[in-house]
Amino acid sequence: KFYFLYIRLKSKEQKLSFLLSLRRLGAQRLGAGQIGGSLQVSPISSGMSSLVSPGDLDKKKHVELKMDQALLLIHNELPETNLTVYWNFDRCYHCLLQVLATVPQSRKAGRPGVAAVAVGTQHGSILQLNDTAEDKEVCRLEYKFGEFGNYSLLVKHVRDGVSEIACDLVVNKEPVDSNLRTYMLLLDSESLHFQPFHLEDFQNWISKAINSRETDRLINSELGSPSRASDPQPEAWRRSAAPLRLRCVDTFRGMALILMVFVNYGGGKYWYFKHSSWNGLTVADLVFPWFVFIMGASIFLSMTSILQRGCSKFRLLGKIVWRSLLLICIGIFVVNPNYCLGPLSWEKARIPGVLQRLGATYFVVAVLELLFAKPVPETCASERSCFSLLDITASWPQWLFVLILEGVWLALTFFLPVPGCPTGYLGPGGIGDGGRYRNCTGGAAGYVDRLLLGDQHLYQHPSSAVLYHTEVAYDPEGILGTINSIVMAFLGVQAGKILLYYKDQTRGILIRFAAWGCLLGLVSVALTKASENEGFIPVNKNLWSVSYVTTLSSLAFLILLALYPVVDVKGLWTGAPFFYPGMNSILVYVGHEVFANYFPFQWKLGDQQSHKEHLVQNTVATALWVLIAYVLYKKKVFWKI
Repeated sequence: KFYFLYIRLKSKEQKLSFLLSLRRLGAQRLGAGQIGGSLQVSPISSGMSSLVSPGDLDKKKHVELKMDQALLLIHNELPETNLTVYWNFDRCYHCLLQVLATVPQSRKAGRPGVAAVAVGTQHGSILQLNDTAEDKEVCRLEYKFGEFGNYSLLVKHVRDGVSEIACDLVVNKEPVDSNLRTYMLLLDSESLHFQPFHLEDFQNWISKAINSRETDRLINSELGSPSRASDPQPEAWRRSAAPLRLRCVDTFRGMALILMVFVNYGGGKYWYFKHSSWNGLTVADLVFPWFVFIMGASIFLSMTSILQRGCSKFRLLGKIVWRSLLLICIGIFVVNPNYCLGPLSWEKARIPGVLQRLGATYFVVAVLELLFAKPVPETCASERSCFSLLDITASWPQWLFVLILEGVWLALTFFLPVPGCPTGYLGPGGIGDGGRYRNCTGGAAGYVDRLLLGDQHLYQHPSSAVLYHTEVAYDPEGILGTINSIVMAFLGVQAGKILLYYKDQTRGILIRFAAWGCLLGLVSVALTKASENEGFIPVNKNLWSVSYVTTLSSLAFLILLALYPVVDVKGLWTGAPFFYPGMNSILVYVGHEVFANYFPFQWKLGDQQSHKEHLVQNTVATALWVLIAYVLYKKKVFWKI
């Protein structure tokens, strides 16, 4: 009776489901008595077949799957041949394959040796099966497994008496759909039903807010800018027009900041919201350099405004030094330590960090601009005869200094001898490059940090450990990378000069933004050969490579190209909600780091292995900081340092 029901089923998936149902109903005798103790399943797709026994399926109970994992049952039907299974992600560049499992030989026909293992699903996988005794490759395949899927890999001879071996893969259970887009659509649909205030009231309030003198002053001041000074001002710095209000700058800063908060809170545990293990870009790699870029633009805009208001250069220098020291100290003593684990221990305190790099970058760029500060020509924006490259030529001393700095980075990176490592090495070490340079993570950049700061004062869990299994400490905010951070900020200064020098020429501003975006993009293509790993200098966030700087600066100019006409020229968008955290960026950044482990920014999840639950938690936590920034903006509370 069961047999006739089985043959009437048309699809292979239905037949497989039917056989598994028989097992659950206690009908194992059918399989044991009629098909030799195993369930012969037809191929689900071309080139795939399966032999799944009830006993083998029970093995999946011994493997507890975590997020971004799938179950793989490896069936060895080869007599007198033990197999060693090697595995790695295909994104791991030139990596040694790692031992995944050993599969015993088949002891008799119909009774294959079986091993059950968990495999990663974030990227495509490379599987290589070797004869354990002869260490000879039996087969090799590449496949992208799905999260919480159940797969079988069958290793057997093609036909009896034939030495050729086949490795077939079959899907026993379809993976779950953990795609981010599914949950984003759900969140979007729910948000349509939630409106905390009427749009018309909100627009009326915004129009009043942007007309206030206080808001106008804050928009044109970089966070932490000195207040109005009473020093007498030189005639050349006297202001003849109202200050320029640029909401696009704060909007862009807020976009980078909110994305940074979301990423730091976990980004739903999706791999593309985590930093790239080495070369290449993920969403997480975009935010910090954009923040540095906007800081550079704000430095020039605020410094020009402050000098026009009569602040002396000496007084402004003192403010720059004080703010830089505050940023560095907050980073070392507030953001870096986790006081939940005990008091701060200087022996293992991390010295580099995000705020430390911002402080050092701010100091160098601000002092550089202060030393060579010149009044903005009033006629440049109105006269067509004004030299089109004045924003560059007027800053030739700063450009010379920045180019020398970049030369220092190139010289140290490619010519500094590093003990035990090839000169000019840019790789991750660990199992990368065939495992030949295990302790060479970051080449000269890692060596300089370990030499000057010591291993214990560096970041102990670098992203390179995920794919490349690196064991040495490496800090992505290290000393050499700060040089290119300064270059990134100076390119932001250039954006600020374009906005101010050509403030009445919208077309001129857009042309220059487009030109810089294209030029820097072409430089990136030349440096990387338009590839992730094969270029002269790959895009690398851990190294803050020059190609990383040019790529992200190119994107930053193009984003301003889109924001400036929409936000400032046409007024089609106020910049909300990103504008509000952009106006209180230091408070939001420090606050989200300090309160990351406290309710309501974090709570106990029902299922720790669910992308959906993590995504909801991280989205709510990020939205709360936007709300906090909005309330503070409405109350005109701004934290300046």
